[in-house]
Amino acid sequence: MDVFNYDPAAVLSLLLTIMRVSIVMFMLPVFSTNNIPIPVKAAITIVFSLGVWPHLALSGAAMPAHPFDVALMLLGEVVLGLVLGMAVNFLFMGIQAGGELLGFQMGFTMINFADPLTGNQTGATAFFLWMVSLLVFLALDGHLYMLKGFAASFALVPPGGLFIGENLLWQVLHLAAQVFVLALKIAAPVMVALFMVEVALALVARTSPQIHIMEFGFPIKIGVGFFFVGLLLVVMADHVEQFISGMDALFTNLLRGMSPLYQ
Repeated sequence: MDVFNYDPAAVLSLLLTIMRVSIVMFMLPVFSTNNIPIPVKAAITIVFSLGVWPHLALSGAAMPAHPFDVALMLLGEVVLGLVLGMAVNFLFMGIQAGGELLGFQMGFTMINFADPLTGNQTGATAFFLWMVSLLVFLALDGHLYMLKGFAASFALVPPGGLFIGENLLWQVLHLAAQVFVLALKIAAPVMVALFMVEVALALVARTSPQIHIMEFGFPIKIGVGFFFVGLLLVVMADHVEQFISGMDALFTNLLRGMSPLYQ
């Protein structure tokens, strides 16, 4: 863009691109963490916007003139970012929920950490599984798949053209249901093993009442729990890999559900 040959359409197009990048991309996991300073996020927004603008620019003619229409457009961008970010966050939420169940069974409910994404307190086991799943997600280039899906939104969902219909709602509900399914898949094997330990300790307490089961059983439950959590990491990595392999189709279906071109 030539600064000495001012083109209002080009400036408005750049503003729309920056608007979508700044709102949508930083609602996606990894980029939305509170550990990234705000100046760094602003710099990444500007650099990324300038990088995609020549190829994925939004038309400057889409910029409304009335402030109320601009507010509606901003609201649509927020909803778009929330839906795309929530679709990926469901994976980590399911793993965290499974980790919370494991922490309860292993007796780690009194040990909490601050979740970097939400700022809430989470259990030690859930925090560990979340960190491992995030590292696997980054190692398998999951963040690049997120950026690829985000880039597809420029073509499928024009600014101010967000459509929320029945198809989108059913997709979100289906993803929400998968959170509980994934949590059970993560926690069930370890919970079964710990249940068998509880049964064995009950038999020991019945046959040998002089043994202090509380002092004897607590380290056994922790040791068995850690052993099966180590085995669980391989299974969890497979779940993350399957999710990343289907992320293209997931983002495409969500964007089509929000696009007026496919209604």
